[in-house]
Amino acid sequence: MSKYISIENLKFALFELLESDKLFALDHYKDLDKDSVNIMMDAIKDYADKSMYPVFKEMDQQPAVYEDGKIIVHPAIGRFMKDAGENGWIGPTFSYEDGGMQLPHVFHTAASHIMECANNNMTGYTGLTGGAANLIATYGTSTLKEMYVSNMLEGKWAGTMCLTEPQAGSSLSDIITSASPQTDGSYKIKGHKIFISGGDHEYSENFIHLVLARIEGAPLGTKGISLFAVPKNRITDNSGLEYNDVLTAGEFQKMGQKGYCTTHLVFGENDDCYGHLVGAENQGLKNMFQMMNGARIDVGMTAASVATAAFYASLQYAQERSQGRRILPGGVKNVEAQQTSIINHPDVKRMLLLQKAVTEGSIALLLQASLYHDLSHHSSEEDKEKYHLLLELLTPIAKTYPSEMGRVSISNGLQILGGYGFCTEFSLEQYYRDIRIMSLYEGTTGIQSLDLLGRKVVMKNGETMKLLTKEIIASIAAASNYDDLKPYADKLKSASKNLEQVVMHLLQFAMSGNHERYIADATIFMEMMSNVVIAWQWLKMATTAKTALVTGNTIQTSEFYESKIHTMRFFFKYELAKNNGFKETLMDPDSLTILEDKKSVLA
Repeated sequence: MSKYISIENLKFALFELLESDKLFALDHYKDLDKDSVNIMMDAIKDYADKSMYPVFKEMDQQPAVYEDGKIIVHPAIGRFMKDAGENGWIGPTFSYEDGGMQLPHVFHTAASHIMECANNNMTGYTGLTGGAANLIATYGTSTLKEMYVSNMLEGKWAGTMCLTEPQAGSSLSDIITSASPQTDGSYKIKGHKIFISGGDHEYSENFIHLVLARIEGAPLGTKGISLFAVPKNRITDNSGLEYNDVLTAGEFQKMGQKGYCTTHLVFGENDDCYGHLVGAENQGLKNMFQMMNGARIDVGMTAASVATAAFYASLQYAQERSQGRRILPGGVKNVEAQQTSIINHPDVKRMLLLQKAVTEGSIALLLQASLYHDLSHHSSEEDKEKYHLLLELLTPIAKTYPSEMGRVSISNGLQILGGYGFCTEFSLEQYYRDIRIMSLYEGTTGIQSLDLLGRKVVMKNGETMKLLTKEIIASIAAASNYDDLKPYADKLKSASKNLEQVVMHLLQFAMSGNHERYIADATIFMEMMSNVVIAWQWLKMATTAKTALVTGNTIQTSEFYESKIHTMRFFFKYELAKNNGFKETLMDPDSLTILEDKKSVLA
């Protein structure tokens, strides 16, 4: 079987880089230990090898389709939902009381990475189900929890999140799906929802849709949105199920992730659809953000996982494919010599190193964010707020960087394979199609960039940025202890100062009331700040590797650690250096995308 993941790299990030096993000293996680989570991850890898990776291409060739009013998906989805429920993989982070195993999010994210590298078409079904169940467990009444959560965690029932409407995509303030209060405390739901991932299929007995809707008379805009649990089939008095007027109207055919269904749902076409309020009235969007923020980390990890699998496919091809000959000193090429593997050509090595730098840097960031999530809930009281703010700041980056740069990474893989990369015989073209949706899921890159610059950077009057700066300064200090790493520590210090200068420059516009100018180049700012954050992760990885080599306290081979240091140097030379151009663009006085006279320059 072809290699699609490095378990060694995953465990390096978990145990050596982040020292996530220290979580087991916290009371909430005291029943777990390093051995138990290693056994779990090894079991998941074995399952992924046998049941997920073998059907990866098959699910692309036999996509989800809409036939006779039903969504038909690959049979592997049915087996996966059942197995995930039996093994506790749908809600492993839940408390014991809610049916979980109290697994830290950082290890759940790592487990998801293994499965998503094997087959990114499958995990969305369980991920959304677990996220929906968690939202009900957090904000729902005890009655709602009893009605839905256990069946969802057991994989019998599935869950979704229903936000988008035909006239309201990213603009959720324009939602018109209605909710009319009934005498029994339920609400009659009526409206259309589109692009609903995992919205329907024959392998779940029921679907619990978390629907954003507007109660009659609610305030306009997002302040008037409420959240409802709306089952496809409602529970009857005798604990049976009856149809709840949730119609599956169609399936969106996509360029990638074809095994992961995306449906159009109609609620209440026959005026017989009922749901229950989750949380308080008009607090729906606020409550839904718990699931959305978790989903953004999940999307980022899916993107990093797709790019990881593509990297190993590219690496294998480059090692096996012979083409051309190496150029000898003096510019001489020995035409009589045997052809060399293309991995020996510098430009191919550059593209492979870019793939490695992007994927491993992304994984480190995503696990870092997941660790912050755990610490924001279970560390000391004084630290909870700190880790919550750091998680808030990193979430849009953790979603966006792997999605955008993962696509660039896979594009380089296609280039390595040449014409073969464009052919269905090889997996790169599917990875390229699959990852393209990641920058759209859970808020486009533009939305994430607006969130980063417009909300997160200025959160708590800039306190959140100060917290991140402290984390980066600590990493710079640790790296500076080694002579060969100090030049890179200095480069990160300089890049951080440049980022600070850009923020202060842009804040002038916000403070003067020119908010459109402030956020006009938010996407460019996202690229610049992402490079600083990933460089921070790479400097930490290099320092961890260097410490292991110097102390002799090695778990991996010396080549493994040397590779980390080499890839850090690559990222700083080829990627972090781009920030000089980003700074020039962001501080340029020209506002070329804001036209005061309303004249079109695109005519």
